[in-house]
Order: sequence, then structure tokens, then C-alpha cells
Amino acid sequence: MVSTTIQVIIIDDDKEVIEALQEMLELEGFSITAFQHPEKALAVLHENSPVVVLSDVKMPKMDGLTLLAHVQKLDPKIPVLLMSGHGDIPMAIEAMKEGAYDFLEKPLLLEKLLSQLHRAIDKRRLELENRRLKYDLEQKNSLEQFIIGESAAIKSIRQHVSSLAEANVDTIIYGETGCGKDLVAQALHQFSHRNNKRFIAINCGGISEGLIESELFGHEAGSFTGANKRHIGKIEAANGGTLFLDEIETMPLPIQIKLLRVLQERTIERVGSTALIPVQLTVIAASKKDLVQLGEEGLFRKDLFYRLNVASLTIPPLKDRPEDILPLFHYYTHKAVEQFSRPLPELSGTDIDQLLQHHWPGNVRELKNAADRFVLGISEHSMVASPVLEDDIHSHKLKSYESRMELYERHILEEGLRATHGQLSEAAELLNLSRKTLYRKIKKHQLNKEQFKITA
Repeated sequence: MVSTTIQVIIIDDDKEVIEALQEMLELEGFSITAFQHPEKALAVLHENSPVVVLSDVKMPKMDGLTLLAHVQKLDPKIPVLLMSGHGDIPMAIEAMKEGAYDFLEKPLLLEKLLSQLHRAIDKRRLELENRRLKYDLEQKNSLEQFIIGESAAIKSIRQHVSSLAEANVDTIIYGETGCGKDLVAQALHQFSHRNNKRFIAINCGGISEGLIESELFGHEAGSFTGANKRHIGKIEAANGGTLFLDEIETMPLPIQIKLLRVLQERTIERVGSTALIPVQLTVIAASKKDLVQLGEEGLFRKDLFYRLNVASLTIPPLKDRPEDILPLFHYYTHKAVEQFSRPLPELSGTDIDQLLQHHWPGNVRELKNAADRFVLGISEHSMVASPVLEDDIHSHKLKSYESRMELYERHILEEGLRATHGQLSEAAELLNLSRKTLYRKIKKHQLNKEQFKITA
């Protein structure tokens, strides 16, 4: 977000003063940029500029106090040191009232100048570092609320999303139906610099082969029967933003060739036109199947795979990350409470046991439906209205007693932390645990109390 190399911006209408100050300060190890005109200096400044400003007060078109006011509007935390050869005490007092970092009298005393510049630089560096840490924390916490889960796999996915969103690279997301590939794709867009542009999604398996070319590339009026007017395709609509191609493994091979050309040349041609339209976008593809294997079988173009596969993410099925079941269920029940304007039912031990025993063949999508039924009170005799559950309960695939108790204990700790907004003393009292025992269990389950302060 910000740089920690702080420059000194010198502003003085006297060229000889600038040259003397620049030479002297550069010999002392400062990084200097100098301007004779305040307007030009202001043009390069912005919020979070890694600078301190050393400016003369008496200048013909814009004096130092006016400059100070402009800098304050850009970023009130930029240190501005004003200097004057007139010994104007009232002006110095006014400057300090208006937010100047210091007022220095000409001729400048070298030791005082160096001391104040070092202090101003340290202050600016600390301010920018605090902003960076706050920004990183906000991003991290926002991402934790966007991609829910506490399993090692989900934590790793959040880390990769954070890095890839900044990099703006084409990416393939693998995962079973319902595991949240579309959500991860949206996160890659939402936490990137493209988030002010459009996120365009298209399900390649949900469109007939005869229509997918027009849907992706658009068409001109009269280009085929029924094309009564120009149509802007999904790729063009996503220009500047993100194109999400779900179930890309179903894309017909002739369309794969055209998509490859788009990725290589970053231009498209509408159906019925020869005009090249430039596009800048990030492409995220999702697949249930191994595209490498499909490539070996001749069902997916290898060159398209290599072009898309700048990066890849794999979302494990929900049954392989049981730590995520209760956090996700908690999240979706609260969403359902808002959506249906219903009170939040109490989750019993039996309910929790059913949730943790189930294999979730429909993944997160199935779990969301279970949360909706739970809030609506239509779960009948079972928390999970699925015939698979009955098989699971009597099968040898049940998790061990120990692992189920571990998950239950984690859920109880999460509920305690959530109810007390992450206050450990209150949570220990609520759960009837000593603080030492609570600390040990929080560490054991790798829980983060800060998450409950923010999401509560």
C-alpha cells in the first residue's frame, strides 16, 4: 500500500537556496526532490505520499501557509516544515496552529534542521506503517468474512486469494459441485484493483453449443437468423474487470480455440464482424474435472490450459474439512434469519452431531439449504433432510468418537467467544473454565479471538 522510503520535498522560489539545501541534505543521506513552484510540488503529492515537506514561506504565487492548507487537504498527516528569513513570530504561531510540523528561521541552523527532518521522517514512516498494517488487517478480516472456514485448506485458500487478487493473473479453480468455486472467483475480483469494474460470470455448461459463441463474443445485427440487433458479449462486457468461466471443461473445442486467441492477443471479434476490439480483463475458470487429464484425452486444448493455468486453486470437498462445517452453518443460519425474518433457533447437541456426521455430498450448497430449513423449521426429524444421512449414521465411515468430540469442543469454544465478543475473561466465566484452561484450548484449536470481536 505504501512505501517506507521517505523523501524530503524542498520548495523554494530561490534556485540558489534549493541547490544549496539539496547538496547539503543529500550529503547527509537524505533523498531529495526539489521544486521552485509550489503548484508543481502539489501535483506529485497524494494521500499516503512517503514524503515530508520543507518549504519557504515567502513565495510569489503561493505562500507557505496556502501550500500548507493544500497539503492538509491531501493528507493532514504529511509533516510540513516551513522556513522564513523574516523572523515573523506571529506567522510562525499561525503556521503551528494550522498544523505545520515546525517553523524554522533563516539562516537555517544545520543541526536543528537535520534533527527536525529526522524526527519528521520517523513520524511519517510510523504513520504510513500503521496505515499499512491497518489496511492489511482490514483486508484479512474482510476476506475471512468472505471465505468462511477454519480448516488449514481454507486458510491456505484465503492466503492465495489475497496474493492472486493483487497479481491480476488468469487462474483455474478446481472443486466439486457446490464447494464454492464461484465464491472464490468473486473474492479474487472483490479484493483486486479491478473491483470497481464488472464481474461477469457465465456457465459454459448451461448454454447450448449454438449460442455460446454469441454469448461470449457478441454479434452484429444481421450476422445470423434472429440477430436483429447488436449484442455485446460477456468478454467485452467484462472489459477492465473479471470474466468467470464456470464449468469450462464443457466448452466446445472450436470455442476453446477462439478463447485462446483472446487470451493471447487480448482482442475479440464479434460474430459477423472483422473489427478487432481490445479488451483488458482477468479470466478465472472453474472446473470439476482435471483439465490436464482431459487434455490427454483430447477433450480440452492443452494450449488453452497452459494459457489459463498461470495459477490454480483447489477447494477440497466439505467432507474433507470438517472444521468448516459449524462455522459455515452458523454463517448461513444468520443469513437465513435475516432473509426470512425468523428468530434464530437453538442448535442442540443432536443437531450438531448430525451436522458433523453427515458427508455433505452437495458440499456448501447442501449445507446452506440445511441452514435455511433449520431456520424455517422444516427440517422435520433430521437436521439434514437427505437420505445419505441415514446411511452415514449406520456406516463404518462415521468419524471416531474422539474426532467428533474435538469438533464439538471447538464449537462450544466458538459459541462462547462469539457470545462475549472475544473477551477472554468473560468467555472463561461463561464456559465455567479457568483462564489458563481456556487459553490452552484456544491454542489447541487455533482460534483467533480477534475474529469474534470483528464478526460479533
